[in-house]
Amino acid sequence: MRVHLLVLNYNGRDLLAECLPSVVRAARTSRHACDVTVIDNSSSDDSLALLQQSFPTVTVSCQPNLGLVSFNPVVAESNSDIVLLLNNDLRLREDALDPLVAPLLRRGRRRDTCFMTAPLCWRFDGKTYDGQKTAVRWRFGLVEATSLYEGHERTYRRPGVTASAGAALAVDRQKFLELGGFDPLYLPGRLEDLDFAYRGFQAGYEARYVPDSVMYHLGAATFSSVYGSQGCDRLALRNTLLFQWKNLRAPEHRARQVVGLAARLLRDAWRAPRAPRELRFATWRAWREAREIWSSRFAEDSLPHVDLARERAFFRRYHPRSIDRVAVERRPPALVPVPLERATA
Repeated sequence: MRVHLLVLNYNGRDLLAECLPSVVRAARTSRHACDVTVIDNSSSDDSLALLQQSFPTVTVSCQPNLGLVSFNPVVAESNSDIVLLLNNDLRLREDALDPLVAPLLRRGRRRDTCFMTAPLCWRFDGKTYDGQKTAVRWRFGLVEATSLYEGHERTYRRPGVTASAGAALAVDRQKFLELGGFDPLYLPGRLEDLDFAYRGFQAGYEARYVPDSVMYHLGAATFSSVYGSQGCDRLALRNTLLFQWKNLRAPEHRARQVVGLAARLLRDAWRAPRAPRELRFATWRAWREAREIWSSRFAEDSLPHVDLARERAFFRRYHPRSIDRVAVERRPPALVPVPLERATA
């Protein structure tokens, strides 16, 4: 079985120097035949020079800077059965790969329904849980995907299902292509991973959470350096609106959107006189930008098909109160956080 590890990079020379050795080491340790490729999104730093000098066995694919969408053509050209899609701010425990790809190799029903897996991610301190067992909830009219839901501390060591995965995921290559990969609607980024996982669920597939696979995540290193915290928040709000307009049709979900968005817009107007200038009317600006993108992309008769029963099932299955009740195949021994320097020594 061939596995292709793809690391997305934009001006991440220092991150590559710190994190890529663990990716290469994990690939060598795996029992599968593994290839490693860095997808460079038109970096202007010396990322390419570093790769040429220090990582001669790593393939480089130069792409235009399209965020996660840059994965799409590289996955299409890969000859592997399974691809791992990784941020450049991830360090992998040496034994991370085989558990992560195992659910994608099983025959029978599991083989047919599992299209994506997500690892357990710690922060770089090796002690703080970063996520990847993701639940979905409503927050004042907006959909929120989060690994830090109430009660997650009791269950994040158990295998199960996940609604999405961001920094790291393994995916069946054919199913990734069948689903169309990441949607450029969300450029420059945010929510495209949830959109992809939701489309997989709509197609009848299942995403699995595999805590036996352990990685360490710095978190939003590239994105925050480019857009700042306020820019990231604006993109998240704008793209949440786009996700909902594109994917949600159930009357009760549309009603929640309308009521919640109206309340947020009114709150923005009420707070504006007292808010710092750069924070005034943040919801209004995100809504206006989303409307402009939406009107240029979709007509009402060209919206993607959505199965309303699957839509409702998605929110029931991945709600924070129910995600941990989904049957799992086994419960592994309790995981003990391993400091990063020990895990990657």
